[in-house]
Amino acid sequence: MPKTGLGCEPVVGSLTASRKREYKVSNRVHEGKRPLYAIAFNFIDARYYDVFATVGGNRVTVYRCLEGGIVAILQAYVDEDKDESFYTLSWACDTDGTPFLVAGGSNGIIRVINSGTEKIHKSFVGHGDSINEIRTQALRPSLVVSASKDESVRLWNLHTGICILIFAGAGGHRNEVLSVDFHPSDIYRIASCGMDNTVKIWSMKEFWTYVEKSFTWTDLPSKFPTKYVQFPVFIASVHSNYVDCTRWLGDFVLSKVSIDIL
Repeated sequence: MPKTGLGCEPVVGSLTASRKREYKVSNRVHEGKRPLYAIAFNFIDARYYDVFATVGGNRVTVYRCLEGGIVAILQAYVDEDKDESFYTLSWACDTDGTPFLVAGGSNGIIRVINSGTEKIHKSFVGHGDSINEIRTQALRPSLVVSASKDESVRLWNLHTGICILIFAGAGGHRNEVLSVDFHPSDIYRIASCGMDNTVKIWSMKEFWTYVEKSFTWTDLPSKFPTKYVQFPVFIASVHSNYVDCTRWLGDFVLSKVSIDIL
């Protein structure tokens, strides 16, 4: 198992730019009149560093960046439910390295799309309301977490289709969970935030045997002994309004409140 995820390796250098950088728009892509809610480059597999995907409406679209600023469309998935509205997506992969796109939105169903076959690999039903964010564990990229309007965070195994852990209960969020993120090097920790104005840090260490068990489970996913993680290891109530984004920066946690304050 790697000690750090792709893109999380330590680097040596200066924060001061050696020369002024100039940025310019090289291309624009329009996907009709529907809003686009998320975009993500594939940082899970170094072979596809120039591939990114977008979600909007009931559509997931994959693009590749070519030389000269050209953006080429590679594939598109249109959900069977025309009323679905995808809010979030994340790149992941199966245990054999097969690239996956994981998307979720208003219907509360997680779609796992096999980017190789361009077909649905699995659909996860469990959340009781819309899904606001999905994130991939860089150290074990067949694990993803999802944050939902149903006030919970769930940990999923993409290989077996199992919901391993549910972060909710007595010490959980008291309103919609808007954002979630894995620690870049501590495989046991995640951070979440939401409409209850709090940021919570959770540990999976004492439940890790269930995570490992989920990879060898051969019975129906519904028969897996999914566990509740009811109490976070830390709660930060430092914001006066709802927190719509949280990210790990090493061992630090960045959080953004809805009134543009970090």
